[in-house]
Amino acid sequence: MGEIRVAIAGLGNCASSLLQGIEYYRTVDTAGNSGVSGLMHYNLGGYIPGNIKVVAAFDVDARKVGKPVSEAIFSEPNCTKRFQGIPQGSGPVVEMGTVLDGVSAHMKNYPQNRRFVLANRKPADVVKVLKKSGADMLINYLPVGSKKATSHYAESCLKAGVALINCVPVFIVSSGQWAKRFQELGIPAIGDDIKSQIGATIIHRCLTKLFEDRGVSIDNTYQLNVGGNTDFMNMLNSSRLTMKKISKTEAVQSQMQEPLASDHIHIGPSDYIPWLNDNKVCFLRIEGRGFGNVPLHLELRLSVEDSPNSAGVVIDAIRCCKIARDRKTGGPLLSPSAYFMKHPLKQFSDEKAKVMVEEFISGKRER
Repeated sequence: MGEIRVAIAGLGNCASSLLQGIEYYRTVDTAGNSGVSGLMHYNLGGYIPGNIKVVAAFDVDARKVGKPVSEAIFSEPNCTKRFQGIPQGSGPVVEMGTVLDGVSAHMKNYPQNRRFVLANRKPADVVKVLKKSGADMLINYLPVGSKKATSHYAESCLKAGVALINCVPVFIVSSGQWAKRFQELGIPAIGDDIKSQIGATIIHRCLTKLFEDRGVSIDNTYQLNVGGNTDFMNMLNSSRLTMKKISKTEAVQSQMQEPLASDHIHIGPSDYIPWLNDNKVCFLRIEGRGFGNVPLHLELRLSVEDSPNSAGVVIDAIRCCKIARDRKTGGPLLSPSAYFMKHPLKQFSDEKAKVMVEEFISGKRER
């Protein structure tokens, strides 16, 4: 199969993990494509990770803009694990992105090695760069709460004829107005808000469904998350969390026959702990009633490296998006979005969504 030409907005920890992973799986011994750890699919519709090539990148940090992508992904304030080397000087030079609401003002109160440092450069013409690069799609990795900036990149995708994978909780692909525009122009889109492979939301969804399937009534539940990367620092500004909390809460509520009242469910980031770096710790509790109305309580603690955890899903979303482009299928891709994203246009159980994705990959399902 041919190349999958990808542009990235936001060269943070998630982009670093994704690019390290592409290189890792490009060189790993696949043993006949079986036994490859960390992927849901090694070969997806004829595409393997090594087919993915980054052809354009945007960021706003002075330590990344103007550098080759291979250097930018290891620059401060990135703090995710380095599990794979990248050939020096490889990849395109990082262009200056459009800031808008992409950087929260409160971050200036933290040390420079932990926060964003804005580059003093004129923003690039995103549409022009996308067209010149020949990108098939743009992956949006902007910080939580970047509603205006995300809309800017989505608009640029529409103007450039480039597909969108929206990994952040700004409702673009799941919004009727935006979805209609991508549909009318025949441009594929996957979103919104990426799930992790084994993350807090996917586990919370599975446990919620398990309780209900086994006849246990859920009375209360919470999910509290802490971490030490720029994502958690950014989310200390509660005004940026509205869509994040909606996205994560609806992802769990959608698995219940009767959603809980708002004062009986709490899901969202709890605090920023610098020394955790890219490690995310989730504290989850579900309170319910089983046989004879007898109380049943579950407590779970999950510790994961946050960015590689989501990269394992994005690498499949990229290839599904490319399949849609090959088939000239436009608009929101319902099956990949339902399985890969927390806030798709339409929610399904993870079991059902997995079947839908496999049918999409094989061509049995259009979108």
